[in-house]
Amino acid sequence: MTAPQARGRFRALLRAASRHRVLLAAGLAAGSVATGLSVVAPDAPRSAGVLTVTRDLPAGTAVTSADVRATSVPAGLQPAGALRDPGQAVGRLVAGPVRRGEALTDVRLLGAALLPPGSEVALPVRLAEPATAALVVAGDRVDVLSASPDGAATADVVAAGLRVLAVPDVGGAGDGALLVVAASRPAAGRLAAAAVTGSLSVVVLGR
Repeated sequence: MTAPQARGRFRALLRAASRHRVLLAAGLAAGSVATGLSVVAPDAPRSAGVLTVTRDLPAGTAVTSADVRATSVPAGLQPAGALRDPGQAVGRLVAGPVRRGEALTDVRLLGAALLPPGSEVALPVRLAEPATAALVVAGDRVDVLSASPDGAATADVVAAGLRVLAVPDVGGAGDGALLVVAASRPAAGRLAAAAVTGSLSVVVLGR
């Protein structure tokens, strides 16, 4: 091989090596970008199951299997006390109106969850006047009065300052309006006795 031929082959080798270095650098750069993206990209958000309502439910409605469905929401966004299993809700009464799509929680259904820990009990109170329920909402404070059935012009306060837990709409179940109130055990006893001997009504107190 002559000297010019050797020099030409050497230059060709240099050009080939240069091209390989460019390809290698590009490959390394692409790998670095892919690795960086995998580190920066957030993990898929975790989800949590909740029960949502499929239609508007008036207060006092008995929940059926068609009224609820299991839904997934991002973990951490589910409300406290959220129900997850239809068996926790089906057959129970909603304590107040519930909108379609709303997540059901333990305090949205009549039961012990309506009461905070303490000495109070939940007590249904049947009022003589059905229209009274339209004036009361959950969270109101009321005095419960009892009037004797003989038409006396006075009424006695049986229990004062009771918190209304729910105003169920029970349709034609019995006469009058129904409230669910939180009361001490002694007050609950007085209310039960007064319901037998007289007609009950309430006075709504200021909040």
